[in-house]
Amino acid sequence: MESWNDRARDVLVVILGGGRGARLDPLTRLRSKPAVPVAGKYRLIDVTISNAIHSGMERMYVLTQYNSTSLHRHIVRTYKFDIFSQGFVQILAAQQTPTDDRWFQGTADAVRRNLRVLNSSRSDLVLIVSGDHLYRMDYRAMVKEHLESGADVTISVLPCSAEEIASFGAVRVDEQGRVVEFREKPQDAEARAGMEVSPTLLDRNGLPADRPYLASMGIYLFDKSVLCEALENDLADFGHHVIPRCVERFRVHSYLFRGYWRDIGSIRSFYEAHMDMVRPDPPFHFYDPEWPFFTHPRYLPASWLTGCRFNNAILSDGVIARESVIEDSIIGVRAKISKATIRRSLIMGAEDFPPKGPAGSPPVGIGEGTLIEDAIIDLNARIGREVRIVNKQSVLEGEGPGWAIREGIVVVAKNAVIPDGTTV
Repeated sequence: MESWNDRARDVLVVILGGGRGARLDPLTRLRSKPAVPVAGKYRLIDVTISNAIHSGMERMYVLTQYNSTSLHRHIVRTYKFDIFSQGFVQILAAQQTPTDDRWFQGTADAVRRNLRVLNSSRSDLVLIVSGDHLYRMDYRAMVKEHLESGADVTISVLPCSAEEIASFGAVRVDEQGRVVEFREKPQDAEARAGMEVSPTLLDRNGLPADRPYLASMGIYLFDKSVLCEALENDLADFGHHVIPRCVERFRVHSYLFRGYWRDIGSIRSFYEAHMDMVRPDPPFHFYDPEWPFFTHPRYLPASWLTGCRFNNAILSDGVIARESVIEDSIIGVRAKISKATIRRSLIMGAEDFPPKGPAGSPPVGIGEGTLIEDAIIDLNARIGREVRIVNKQSVLEGEGPGWAIREGIVVVAKNAVIPDGTTV
């Protein structure tokens, strides 16, 4: 008899990777959101793909559209399965066909326009996930609950506060965990009224009283036949349109997730997720030997450090740092730092072959006497000597040559040149 674990291995995983990611600008000017580097050596999409691999789900489609070149390159170079395996990570880019010449109009539209491909794959369960969230999750537990509850659709949900629920889809459930109402991003007390989890359910699940709402994580498990039926329309988006309709028409169940999860939707959330990682007791890290996250193997040498002082820092491979102070920061692959001070910042490092800078520009890396605080420095940045990147005036939004300020965080763009003596 086929077990739920066997059913999990047959799940088809659809990763949504085509969003414009405007709130992550300037990090998304030259790449799609799932391709943004994280934690010094990974890409955001590595998190979702690694979760699926560890869950035994090795058949994945990645739907892409916007600025997808680097994402395509990363996936092709990274995820190669054994020739005797049925595993694959296949890219499905937006394309013109004889019957449709539009771009994807939303998450649901992207899946709808690829139903022919999904239907040609062996599976009666489809897991739809985003490629831009930070979390560690065994999807098999969600499959088990889906099968045991007899659901047509299962939504993964997370307890959250009244302030947090305004940014997510709010899910109201009955005593058995069945979803009875879904409201997308309720912005005020009136909009979220009645969506609280009942005190009985809070107590039964051991949920804190100050987090009485359930937020949709954007992770949906569908019976494939139900997915096809749910998309027999022109609805564009899962959260805004399809899931509320499914609650009315099908049996929709909730799966309660209790771990760390963060939607990397803005510069502030991206920055804070990285600052979480360098805390003495981080709520999320990449060091679990039983659940490692995969990425492109680079075969870089170990980091070379001399005369430096570090405190709460993460160093990636191939770093060269000399006589520098680095505190509460993450230093990415191939970063070069000389006699600089870096605090509460993310330095992404450099690519294999960074483009040549303008004549007379500083080399790739961070020059002598430079001070960087509360900032994100994208790949291949050329930061000269005696530069100050500190946002001393506490500007919330701003723009300049090679840099931008978003939500108070200074972001130096990919390939940017910051000349000697510049103050941001």
